[in-house]
Amino acid sequence: MRVARTLLTILLVTVALVVQVSVLARLGLPGAVPDLLLLTVLGLALVYGHVGGCLVGFAAGLLADLAPPADHAVGRYALVLCVVGYAAGLTKPEGGQHRSATVPMLVVAAGAASSTLLYAGVGALVGDSAARDVGLTGLLVSATLYDLLLAPFVVPLVMAMARRTENDPLAGDGGSGGAGDAPVSWLGRSGTGLRTRAPRRSRYGKATRLAGKQRSSLLSRSARNRAGRIKGVKRL
Repeated sequence: MRVARTLLTILLVTVALVVQVSVLARLGLPGAVPDLLLLTVLGLALVYGHVGGCLVGFAAGLLADLAPPADHAVGRYALVLCVVGYAAGLTKPEGGQHRSATVPMLVVAAGAASSTLLYAGVGALVGDSAARDVGLTGLLVSATLYDLLLAPFVVPLVMAMARRTENDPLAGDGGSGGAGDAPVSWLGRSGTGLRTRAPRRSRYGKATRLAGKQRSSLLSRSARNRAGRIKGVKRL
């Protein structure tokens, strides 16, 4: 399962980065650019947990730092996605799955806002004032709005694909999951999970019991007749 998770993560992160750089970045939308890479990291963190989210976020951010046309310091976005992935993974429930879409959407909104603020804050520390020149408020609002609009088409798909690599019997895709959200009923089953069967009754049991009753009835009737004859003889 570790190999499957690694391969799936590499595939999803690579596809998200290529689509973001080659398609979303060229749309010319006002404000920020929809962050498909961030949504992919959040979807994986919601399934893999805080440790997996931290590792995936760092690897995805480092890849984004190295991919052209990146114009910022290497490690800047890796640090941002590492922190965001770790925080998103902390919201993973003990059962392995979120029972509604409310928490993932809140995680997306918080991730979009915090990633923008962290990116601008780290940029300010290294002397990058691009976010301040463009307008931090406009970037924050547009980034959150774009990511929320894109999230319903990306995050559920990423989470469904990630759950298939999880060896979790509670998942709805099986494991930690659609049916995994509903409690499993074991009524009518033994502790081993197998249905218990009542012992079969013999085919001839009923006939045997009837014959026994008839025999006992005949014996009692015969005994009564003998007793009557004996009493009659004594009376004579």
